[in-house]
Amino acid sequence: MNESSQTQRLRDKNVVVIGASRGLGRSIVAAVSAEGARVLAVARKPEPLKQLVAEFSGVRILALDAAEEGAPAQVFAMLVPDVLILCAGAIPHMAPLSEQSWEQFSRNWNSDVKLSLLFLQAALTTPLPSGTTIILMSSGAAIGGSPLSGGYAGSKRTQMFLASYAQDESDNRSLGLRFLALAPGGNILAASAYAAVRGVSVQDFIRGQRGQHPQVTTELVANAVIKLASQPQGGEGQSFLVSGAGVTLVS
Repeated sequence: MNESSQTQRLRDKNVVVIGASRGLGRSIVAAVSAEGARVLAVARKPEPLKQLVAEFSGVRILALDAAEEGAPAQVFAMLVPDVLILCAGAIPHMAPLSEQSWEQFSRNWNSDVKLSLLFLQAALTTPLPSGTTIILMSSGAAIGGSPLSGGYAGSKRTQMFLASYAQDESDNRSLGLRFLALAPGGNILAASAYAAVRGVSVQDFIRGQRGQHPQVTTELVANAVIKLASQPQGGEGQSFLVSGAGVTLVS
């Protein structure tokens, strides 16, 4: 075995990435592919998925709305995961609370939370094979709040609760599944909104938020995903924050 294959922590593992066509999902696909995993990339729009295949050979794709009933069954029929990463979600509507309609406020509940619930239920009831790791991508907003993004922070906190609830159910039924939530800190869309409110540049706002630590990038978060996914155990039912300082347990 050559040196490169020895360092591939997810070599020959089945990895399913929900929300794979852009941003963090795309970076995760790139990272797990480099780790030697067999990857199924899932997203709503087919065109970005086709671009993904052109860039990362060997990646399989599936175009569907992960928040629709029956979506988990379609995904698992195509590839039974050793690692399932749920990072799909809606872009929150950025506006003060007094200007949010209920539809705008609840956008992430009807997307992020709903698809998380559907896939966790399917993981528990199918059930997925013992040893499968399921990672829910939450947000640092779940810890610090985000008053300009409506129900976003609450929905991302709920994903943390769901990881814990699912872990309890798996443990009670001796399913051997591993659930955890990962919360990346920092968001360029949110930063733009908050910078505008404070009358400063986006760069100055981000600099003030991160202090002496480097900015959180999608590549940094993808590496944290691989680190947690490649561990055979640990972190069951818990949530972790990814910041410029590293990965820390959310108390």
